[in-house]
Amino acid sequence: MAEITATMVKELRERTGVGMMECRKALVEADGNMDGAIKYLRERGISKAEAKSLRETKEGIIYSYIHFNGKIGVMIELNCESDFVARTDEFKALAEEIAMQIAATNPLALTADAIPAEIIEREKEIAKNKAINEGKKPEFMDKIIEGNVRKYCSEHALMEQTLFSDEKKTVKDLLTDSIAKTGENIQIARFVRFALGE
Repeated sequence: MAEITATMVKELRERTGVGMMECRKALVEADGNMDGAIKYLRERGISKAEAKSLRETKEGIIYSYIHFNGKIGVMIELNCESDFVARTDEFKALAEEIAMQIAATNPLALTADAIPAEIIEREKEIAKNKAINEGKKPEFMDKIIEGNVRKYCSEHALMEQTLFSDEKKTVKDLLTDSIAKTGENIQIARFVRFALGE
């Protein structure tokens, strides 16, 4: 049985647009073979979301969520392809789930790429100094720093975050599932989080 690494899962995810858990499962089924895993996903119709994710989204809703204590508020623009999908209860429920995620986690950016470079550099420096203080070997330094930055991005980039409502899925997985269910491309266009006194 081939070892399924995080790098393999990431590559399959980038190539198919499919969620992390589904990618891992496909790689396990294909015994680590990338083409076999892609075939596995295509046969199950899971990677259809990839093609849909390129389609234009001009409809949608602006959704606002105020936390029960009135001290945290979120506004999100969630886009889709048709007004029909935008008006469904499922679409509003999706917007609410994402807004609640933002209220709970206060992400810095939508994606890891959108986190400012100076913040990433600061995190690299912190990881490096921590590794030196812990007496880690120099040959492991790059991997340690990379792992720490990846972890930081998974906590602070909305699309990478684990859902607080389902720890087996990320926000990206949630969107991918919704794309598969609705048959339409769905995108988070922007969001803003307000906290009293900030």
